[in-house]
Amino acid sequence: MKETALERFIRYAKIDTQSQEGSDSYPSTQKQYDLLNLLLKELKDLGYTDVNIDEYGYVFATIPSNLPAEHPANSKVPVIGLVAHVDTSPDSSGKDVKPNIIENYQGGDIVLPGDTSKIIKMSENKNLKNCIGHTLVTSDGTTLLGADDKAGIAAIMTLAQTLKNDNSILHGDIRIAFTPDEEIGQGTRYFDVNKFGAKFAYTVDGDMPGELNKETFSANSAIITIEGRDIHPGMAKDIMVNSIRAMADIITRLPRYMAPETTEKYDPYIHPHTVEGSVSKTTIKFLFRDFRTEGLDEQKVILEKIINQAQALNPKALIKLEIIEMYRNMREKLDENPIVLECLWEAAEQAGANPYWEPIRGGTDGSRLTEMGLPTPNIYGGGQNFHSITEWLSVDAMNMTVETLINLVQIWVKKSQ
Repeated sequence: MKETALERFIRYAKIDTQSQEGSDSYPSTQKQYDLLNLLLKELKDLGYTDVNIDEYGYVFATIPSNLPAEHPANSKVPVIGLVAHVDTSPDSSGKDVKPNIIENYQGGDIVLPGDTSKIIKMSENKNLKNCIGHTLVTSDGTTLLGADDKAGIAAIMTLAQTLKNDNSILHGDIRIAFTPDEEIGQGTRYFDVNKFGAKFAYTVDGDMPGELNKETFSANSAIITIEGRDIHPGMAKDIMVNSIRAMADIITRLPRYMAPETTEKYDPYIHPHTVEGSVSKTTIKFLFRDFRTEGLDEQKVILEKIINQAQALNPKALIKLEIIEMYRNMREKLDENPIVLECLWEAAEQAGANPYWEPIRGGTDGSRLTEMGLPTPNIYGGGQNFHSITEWLSVDAMNMTVETLINLVQIWVKKSQ
């Protein structure tokens, strides 16, 4: 197989792998197996060993070391892992993706051909000006594109192909993992770190070249359930308890300075992202995010005070709060293992990416993997506007990701001598 990263990405993007919150199965959608099984086959076709898929849908494979027995780093290079997720976000449709390729982009807004009301605006996309002359890929405007994280998958698979074709690129053992359900916070739910067998790993699940990630939000979710009482509105006086009104009392009291739309960089947020309700019962789901893990407790206190205020206004309603732990900032554990960061930085420098550390206002599989004992920073993939119909990918940036990975596996050899 000799495919470019773009050709691989286009094939993968056309496969619907959208995950689904609230599903009772794992992976949350069976259609994720369409890509997982394809990747399994492609890794086997490349001739790699120890390629398998487990009962939870994790695809693991080994690219064995090609170091000569006499090489000074032989047996010293730690096993390095590369991780990407196959699922796309539930926020926008991933069915019947029609990639739109723009060669030699010359600037300006991009009107998407399948729905001309959808426009990728230069004023909202500061990185477009850095992509003049690049080949870009968008969706047609009716679905997301899936660069999150099929660009990462394409980069890893292109690395696997490159290492198979060019034995002069010296490297130690490399473990590959493709995971389901990252977009709904379940990507590492059944991930067996010991079975994976890497000492350090990298997720390839980031934005534009240069941006490297060693810290994420710490994250909890919160669910408020409000139980009311329904009755015909014509007979409602002193009987009806409208849970929707109680919900509104809660929402309107949320601090606007802690909304996602008013925050940036290291600012925390409280985000009500789903409401389902009727008079008799309403459920509100929240995201708590803060780079300081203790800040999550502070957010809980804020919400509890708001609930108390809403309860006083709606004394007959029953309001319950549930907090669910999600993931924690990976910075502390990564700082304890500086070599995993040093190798990444050097690989990005050699690729000409002008690297810098940027906090992720979100999370990756690497957040949980680091917490589970596998230090896992994040590498750029070349995409922008994730989870959105206006998502786009720079192919030139994705190719730089491939170059960075090629550098990375060689730098680990150099550092281990």
